[in-house]
Amino acid sequence: MSTTVATPAITTWNVDSTHSVVEFKVKHMMISNLKGNFTSVTGTLSLHENDLTQSSVEASIEIASIHTRDEGRDAHLKGEDFFDAEQFPTMQLKSTHIALKSDGEVVVTGDLTIKGVTHSVQFAVEGPSPATKDPWGNTRIGLSATTKINRKEFGLTWNAALEAGGLMVSEDVSITLDLEFVKQA
Repeated sequence: MSTTVATPAITTWNVDSTHSVVEFKVKHMMISNLKGNFTSVTGTLSLHENDLTQSSVEASIEIASIHTRDEGRDAHLKGEDFFDAEQFPTMQLKSTHIALKSDGEVVVTGDLTIKGVTHSVQFAVEGPSPATKDPWGNTRIGLSATTKINRKEFGLTWNAALEAGGLMVSEDVSITLDLEFVKQA
């Protein structure tokens, strides 16, 4: 007598980079928030359909795709003072644990690597959204994930003292990933 074991339903979803963005926000001169984004993000979600905590996600963000609405600032951020995009062309995220809180909130813990330095971070996640068919027959889902990091922990240490006190750029950086995924056959 043979028994069959049900295989968990795990589906693979790729980031649709034309409908996804990674944004950041940092305090500038201690008075206002500066926002920017990375326009090139790729990644894969392995979604366990019956148990979200058994899912995993990986993403890669191209540093050269940074955009802050100022070419000089973008060049500075790509340079050695900040991301050093020539030596470290991407930042990486790889999930290590996914948890569901009692209130239904999804928390993704993962290894974030920036400038060759890796630290564990936690993202609060909204989603994934219900799967939807697009006009071309593809199945799509979306999610939004947010976290806050200390940029100095990742080797992003450049700063300048202000005459009136304080620093040009805060150490804390908020990061939001708004990702749309397409289900793979």
